[in-house]
Amino acid sequence: MKIGLAIADYSWEGGAPRMAETLAALSRSADDAGFDVIGVADHVWQGPHMGGPEQPMLECFTTLATVAAHTRRIRLMPLVAGAHFRAPGLLAKTVTTLNVLSGGRADLGIGAGWYEEEALGLGIGFPAVRERFELLEEAVRVCLRMWEGERGDEKPFDGVHNRLERPLNVPQNLTRPRIMIGGGGERRTLRLVARYADACNLYPGPELAGKLEVLRRHCETEGRDYDTIEKTCVMPFTVTDRASADELAGVLRGLGELGVRRVIGILAGPGQLRQADLVGERVLGAVADA
Repeated sequence: MKIGLAIADYSWEGGAPRMAETLAALSRSADDAGFDVIGVADHVWQGPHMGGPEQPMLECFTTLATVAAHTRRIRLMPLVAGAHFRAPGLLAKTVTTLNVLSGGRADLGIGAGWYEEEALGLGIGFPAVRERFELLEEAVRVCLRMWEGERGDEKPFDGVHNRLERPLNVPQNLTRPRIMIGGGGERRTLRLVARYADACNLYPGPELAGKLEVLRRHCETEGRDYDTIEKTCVMPFTVTDRASADELAGVLRGLGELGVRRVIGILAGPGQLRQADLVGERVLGAVADA
């Protein structure tokens, strides 16, 4: 099992003047410890689960670029990019830029979006859910087109919401970004995973086994090999001491028995660097074969 970290809570000691220093230290520590990926939440306001809009929030891709500058091997990914935030051609180009400048380490996590308050607050479009799923599918299709071959498939792209006259992408990615579609919606999201994605992103819990079975059925319908999709979960990592780190390792081994191959832990609250160190010391080796 691969273990990653998600950066979502920026209420760090020292506030804005020390954010760059804290982010660099956390990035280097995760890279050195052997974590698989650093994911960054794609929001412009902090979510209600982290205290709401008055709490600090950094923009996703600028943050990932900073992480890239302080790391050597760890992969980089928005967790997850809202399809309504950016035109799909711009999204594909942004991920490609991160991929090139990081030496081929950038992937794309993407979803339909959910946080209406932030979008309306900053004047970002937030269409109805049906349209957001259409935007999600078009964004994935555009990315796949632009990441094809040496410079993209340059034939015009005509979608319901987007038209690209020439989906040119120069320079091309050093390695094609893997696409992870976030969310557990059984009718639409998991169908899109089966059709397009390299990975899914679900939450652990009693419903997980059922969600994976739904994904398997969608794969059968789409003619996709279920085993080629990496099963990923995201969950809070609440680690305060060695005992809680060992307890977390047990939970992760249980997820491994269900077929989960990557878990991305959300760091929150004070002492995030210490939390990451504890997971690195006590958990990574313990679940490596899960």
